[in-house]
Amino acid sequence: MNKWKVAFFILAGTILFAIAALLYLATSPVQQEPLQQQVEAEGNVLTVQTTAQEFEAIAKQYLGAAMNKTPLPVEIEVEDKIYLYSELTIFSIDVPIKMDFDPIVDNGNIRLKQTAVHVGKLNIQPQTVLKLMNDAIDFPNWITVRPNDEEIFVDLSRINIASGSRVRAKEIDLANDNILLEIIVPADAK
Repeated sequence: MNKWKVAFFILAGTILFAIAALLYLATSPVQQEPLQQQVEAEGNVLTVQTTAQEFEAIAKQYLGAAMNKTPLPVEIEVEDKIYLYSELTIFSIDVPIKMDFDPIVDNGNIRLKQTAVHVGKLNIQPQTVLKLMNDAIDFPNWITVRPNDEEIFVDLSRINIASGSRVRAKEIDLANDNILLEIIVPADAK
């Protein structure tokens, strides 16, 4: 056989193997981190009512501060659902990603349950997109991406706001533009 034919088949086999390995790594199940123990806060409780627009501004501020003022690789919009926008680089091509989430209040924290994913014109599993996003973005310790459950867990009890105060979600009703949060201000020790 001609040496060029051999070289061609070796190159073609290497490329096919690389593509197969990449697909396997992108679609293989991920071992999820267990959720951390919730930080219990005691003190005086202040209930705050806010709108989706104000909640979006607060979320962007705390996420930006937690990620050390680097440009956020994820854009957040809060409307009738919570939308996350990002870009995924595949073979030097930026592919836009849009993920739709329904927020669920869970013991004062927020579970963002994924309802839809849009990756350009590609048909990619939601678990795969969350896995790739988790691998590519260094989220703060109060955000846990759970690809197998198709959700993002936001542990509000781990967000430290002014003077050691903590925050809890009480109700998130995006359809009626009503969000209730509780701010727990530590009582003075006497």
